[in-house]
Amino acid sequence: MNHHKQSPSMTPDYKRIYSDLVDMKYPEKKQECAKILSKKNLSAFDVIEINSIIFNYSQNIKANQSHRSYNKETIYKILEYQKKNYLNNTQLALHFKLSRNTVAKWKNLFNI
Repeated sequence: MNHHKQSPSMTPDYKRIYSDLVDMKYPEKKQECAKILSKKNLSAFDVIEINSIIFNYSQNIKANQSHRSYNKETIYKILEYQKKNYLNNTQLALHFKLSRNTVAKWKNLFNI
């Protein structure tokens, strides 16, 4: 087994992780995930999408919320999604399982 330390600036290989997960535990969802998994690298936004396809978010939503973090690129994509789909802050928050206050804070932070 090859053991090496991962530097803090490196991100996990989400494509490999989710490909293996779908292949081993959720083969029935392979077709739904194919478009996302065909990308060279998965962004944080892609990870959110694939998680919503694979897992049932009605369980343990509150427990998982405290462990989420978003980079600028992902925040921009979420806010673009809001514009593209004509959603208000509440609708966007419900769609991505966020707080309405978080959405408002992001919009103020990025002057949108």
